[in-house]
Amino acid sequence: MSQRVGLGFDVHRLVPGRRCVLGGIELPHDSGPLGHSDGDAVLHAVADAVLGAAGLDDLGTLFSDRDARWKDADSAALLAECVARVHAAGWRVVNLDIVIATEGPRIAPHRAAMRARIGELVRVAPDAVNVKGKTLEGLGALAGGAGVAVQAIVLLESAPPRA
Repeated sequence: MSQRVGLGFDVHRLVPGRRCVLGGIELPHDSGPLGHSDGDAVLHAVADAVLGAAGLDDLGTLFSDRDARWKDADSAALLAECVARVHAAGWRVVNLDIVIATEGPRIAPHRAAMRARIGELVRVAPDAVNVKGKTLEGLGALAGGAGVAVQAIVLLESAPPRA
């Protein structure tokens, strides 16, 4: 059995008046991630992790922010397309570990919903997806609720072709 590890990272500024979509769910918050798509930094980091582990192009190459087709795109749909490409390349997700660093919305109350939604999108059980929220302790450019930064690591294993 062959295995590969991938690492994804994304960061978005949080701005008033935007929906706060993280981990494929909408969180109640007065600001949301600014981006060409819906700005879901969690799903963007996951997408780059799975694409990278499979040796495929990154999210920005596949869904460029210079392409009007992806304006306000649903990041869940983008991740689903990335996972389909990973499967077509002969790989499947084993598990994911995700760290969300922000002083914006609290993550803990939404962890179970995020795990379930991300698991659905990458085709694994929720217990194969770990989500952790971390504060920034008032340090750096993202302090004070200015943004969200996400790291995701994924383990893929080769999957036999389906008949």
